[in-house]
Amino acid sequence: MNIDRAVIAFAGAVVLVTVLLSVFHSPYWLWFTGFVGANLLQSAFTGFCPLAKILSALGLKPGSAFK
Repeated sequence: MNIDRAVIAFAGAVVLVTVLLSVFHSPYWLWFTGFVGANLLQSAFTGFCPLAKILSALGLKPGSAFK
């Protein structure tokens, strides 16, 4: 697995978990969902993703989107 796929998988998992938490626990969890979406949007334009930097430091292979 490369960094690109790991970032997308992590973001998707966080979105699904926070949506479920908002349904069963508190609607305030949707703020975290919005934060993940905003981070994905800004990384599409800037190419900077904090999670990609962390995964790179942990030794995952780079993909084509995040370097």
